[in-house]
Amino acid sequence: MVVLRPSLTRKLLGFGALFLGVIGLILPIMPGWIFLALAVWMLRDQYVWAARGVDKIRTRWPQAIPAIEERERRALAWYARRSRPIRRMFRRA
Repeated sequence: MVVLRPSLTRKLLGFGALFLGVIGLILPIMPGWIFLALAVWMLRDQYVWAARGVDKIRTRWPQAIPAIEERERRALAWYARRSRPIRRMFRRA
């Protein structure tokens, strides 16, 4: 059973990566499958279909799991750094 934990940050980053993954599948200069895997990984706690996708990734490429987790951690840290000044600006107003 999948436990869904909603998070706006994960949804924004996940759908952004999903969009880049689709673009990457069309453009030959961008690796789309990496962004698609990262998007599914980030959305795994948000949607059941993404949780099923993570199960497929875990069985097919178990050696890639640490790299995907590291990319997820870096993406969330990047988002936190970039959104902090904007949050401060709106709190003061």
